[in-house]
Amino acid sequence: MVRHSRLAICLAAAFPLYAFASDDEPAVVEVTGVRQPYRSLSATAATKTETDLRDLPQSARVLTADMLRDAGVSRFADALDLGSGISRQNNFGGVWDSYAVRGFTGDPNYGSDFLVNGFSSSRGYNGLRDGANVDSIEILKGPAAALYGRGEPGGIVNIATRKPLFQPSYALEQSVGSHQTYRTAADLTGPLSETVAYRLNAAYEKGDSFRDTLSSKRHMVSPSVIWRVTDDTTVSYELEQFEQQAYFDRGVVAVKGVLGLIPNSRFLGEAADGPVTVKSTGHQVFVQHDFKDGWSLQSGLAYRSSSMKGFSTEASALQADGRTLWRQRRYRDFSAQDWSGRVELLGKLSTGAVRHNVLFGVDGYRFVDDRLQLRKNPNAAAPYAIDIYQPVYGGAAPTTLGPSINTREQQWSTAFYAQDQIDLNAQWKALLGVRRDAYRQTITNANRNGLQNRQTLDATSPRVGLVYQPNRQVSLYASAGKSFRPNSGIGINNESFPAESSRAYETGIKFDSADGKLSSTLTLYSIRKKNVLTLNPLDTNFSLAAGEVGSKGVEVDVSGELARGLRLSFSYAYTDAEVLRDNVLAVGGALPNVPKQSANLLLVRELTVGGARASLGGGLNYVGERNGDVAISSTFRLPSYTTAKLVSSYSPTSKLRLSLDIDNLFDKTYYPSSYQQTWVAAGEERRVTLKARYQF
Repeated sequence: MVRHSRLAICLAAAFPLYAFASDDEPAVVEVTGVRQPYRSLSATAATKTETDLRDLPQSARVLTADMLRDAGVSRFADALDLGSGISRQNNFGGVWDSYAVRGFTGDPNYGSDFLVNGFSSSRGYNGLRDGANVDSIEILKGPAAALYGRGEPGGIVNIATRKPLFQPSYALEQSVGSHQTYRTAADLTGPLSETVAYRLNAAYEKGDSFRDTLSSKRHMVSPSVIWRVTDDTTVSYELEQFEQQAYFDRGVVAVKGVLGLIPNSRFLGEAADGPVTVKSTGHQVFVQHDFKDGWSLQSGLAYRSSSMKGFSTEASALQADGRTLWRQRRYRDFSAQDWSGRVELLGKLSTGAVRHNVLFGVDGYRFVDDRLQLRKNPNAAAPYAIDIYQPVYGGAAPTTLGPSINTREQQWSTAFYAQDQIDLNAQWKALLGVRRDAYRQTITNANRNGLQNRQTLDATSPRVGLVYQPNRQVSLYASAGKSFRPNSGIGINNESFPAESSRAYETGIKFDSADGKLSSTLTLYSIRKKNVLTLNPLDTNFSLAAGEVGSKGVEVDVSGELARGLRLSFSYAYTDAEVLRDNVLAVGGALPNVPKQSANLLLVRELTVGGARASLGGGLNYVGERNGDVAISSTFRLPSYTTAKLVSSYSPTSKLRLSLDIDNLFDKTYYPSSYQQTWVAAGEERRVTLKARYQF
């Protein structure tokens, strides 16, 4: 037992981005001897070190395993609803997760940015993220470019996956839900020897949809192993294989700007197209070595291959009669490969009474993206149309599709970075960081006789932050930082895009209750960003660099225990995101799908029923009115909405947990996001899920 405890300490030091916890009480924090299921004291991705949340000069929220379990979350997008300032964006026909943090959404070609164990996992085609191997989710606000390079100034999300344990634990989970949805999951972990442990997470899900004629299925397998080579050296390997088969679905149509004239269940594509298949396989290897006097060397390698392939029928234009919808047909064959690696040296120094926690690192990646898209647009001679009020499926589909996109994009990036977390005294702390990136991009356009575009750029991304703690309960902070993002793809004239660049400023106050059960953060921020890609009004199949956009706002996050056995998660955001300067788009126009007001509440009560543990709770999610068109000059608006959920559980034994969750409890009709009036995502109808989990 002593050896295992020593190993746990070694592993926690070896892999600071990992969270080690037993599954019967995951992600529990002990503060003053009180169990804290909704609280995590640190957000390791923020600094790549074990840093107390109260010492960070930025807003950070950790969605713990307990919180995700109480909320009945198995989808990444549903989990992000729990955080402030995060809004759902166009999900590319339901193919991947897409969201904006403080109004900024990331690269529209791949879905939004997120990390898995500190490595970028958003480049390429990775489907809807499954929660089967998710231990916790860190939402880190503000620019992270000083550590991670290219990224959004609004913030970044890091997923910490479940890790091997040296204490055996085996769990099976089965759920059934609305629309004949079935899901099976397994979580197995334990030792293979005194120095080697494994974990296996797997899930399979299939079902129909509230959308007419549609169905989907997906599976995920993620084995991992960790090896203590010596007392000072550990090696970890993790594989993640995912496949998703789902119909490409652009949603419903707003008729002359009016929503609700057709039911949200109405599918306007063709089931005969078959599903679009997304495949993703990722590998991660980490090596850690501890030296004397608190110094350590940590390194990692990652490789991910991904692809997306299939046909789709998509709305093109609603005709003047308000019922005849012209559609286009597309075939996509996209594939990507992403290699990345890093080496970091961490240590502690003292200069008199001042203590320094320093980090020096180098990293790099190579990304290759191959895109082939064939397309047939409608015309008066062959409209390929459907009546949105009385749809008749199975019409003669265009068979001859012309080349629309045929490109290969290659990206290379290398960087070095340094960071110093400074304890000036008991009350004052500072954070200094800087990163220098060198980036190359080559795009070969086969549609234009192999014409190539090349660009190189260098970027320096600094950040600085200061924290003042007048007592153990209060932290006042301020920070500033720069970030950049190279833009992928080519414009209508085969030109490369200039890189985005941004500046962000943030100040706030963090407060912990005296008993350590409840924590809260109040944040004010301001961001400006240049060279943002938006729709090209001359041809909507291409983008252009829009000019300058900005975002400023206020955020509130609260989590913890209000009283014994009463758990709370609350978030609120006021987000003012708009166009600041542009030659094409309307200055002052709001960014698409970003509400000015949004809030989320989850309240769960622990109970005892017949001597057995139980829980009962509910939640509300409010999203305000927002712009519904990427053409920001449009007057099309998505209405505000509030959805409710009911969550409950009952554990007749210590090994069996039964849960019943109802999402969209009152069957509200709503629209979470849109791209334009002919591509509006339909909110899901009431969803009931019954789940049984057995742990042995």
